[in-house]
Amino acid sequence: MTTRPAPGNPWLSKTAVNGALLLAVVYMLFPLIWLVTAATKDTGGLLSGNAFSFQGFNLGENLSGLASYGDGVYFRWYGNSLLYAGVGAVLCSLICVAAGYAFDKYEFRGKEKLFGLVLLGVLVPTTALALPMYLLASKIGIVNTYWSVLIPVLVNPFGVYLARVFSAGYIPNEALEAARIDGAGELRTFWSIGLPMVMPGFVTVFLFQFTAIWNNFFLPLVMLSDRDLFPLSLGLYSWNTNTHAEPSFYPLVVTGSLLAVIPLIVAFVSLQRHWKAGLTAGSVK
Repeated sequence: MTTRPAPGNPWLSKTAVNGALLLAVVYMLFPLIWLVTAATKDTGGLLSGNAFSFQGFNLGENLSGLASYGDGVYFRWYGNSLLYAGVGAVLCSLICVAAGYAFDKYEFRGKEKLFGLVLLGVLVPTTALALPMYLLASKIGIVNTYWSVLIPVLVNPFGVYLARVFSAGYIPNEALEAARIDGAGELRTFWSIGLPMVMPGFVTVFLFQFTAIWNNFFLPLVMLSDRDLFPLSLGLYSWNTNTHAEPSFYPLVVTGSLLAVIPLIVAFVSLQRHWKAGLTAGSVK
């Protein structure tokens, strides 16, 4: 006769799980909390190491200094980052979804071998490609232009792989066949049937690529020398290199970093409904 082991205390298990989740939340939010409080400090408050208090609230002056320094170059960098990340992420997501759709729904010679090359591209770090891309950009004369940053970010091998997975799970072949029977061409079928069905995959690729481009540093560093073309990452870095000689740059860097987080938060919060819609799509099929 075997005896069943006594069940554990459910309250203890729940406390352990909630405690682990709380520690994870604190770990993730700690840098953001520091950034919010530090952005309210002047140079003396930052250098004194008392960044977590709200004494000496100086956020208004920091924002004013950020807007006026260098004839407002910070907001030019902000616009550049929105251009690089917004346009680049939308076009890259569309290319990735179209490529993943083609790999999933069409049969052509060498398809799996070509897809293997795409997967091989996932293993290559983007920083290793920056110098070869610079040489190519120099050859066609687009170095130190917007195109030198925009064109390389239009391709994402992982996005193509992810889009193929989403296409296989979200787009039934029967729907495509029905569209073709009704006389729709391949491009119309993809645009009107395939793309709306795989929208959660499009949003996923967009968010990944938007975040990657927004935080991209090495590619603009290699491609750009004109300060007016800098994205935020490179512009704030150039300011940060001056902090040792001129401590007055500290509030500009910290306040600028706080404002730089806002588009990422807005993008994730505003687009999460597409993920929720995608997760429940299978329940009505």
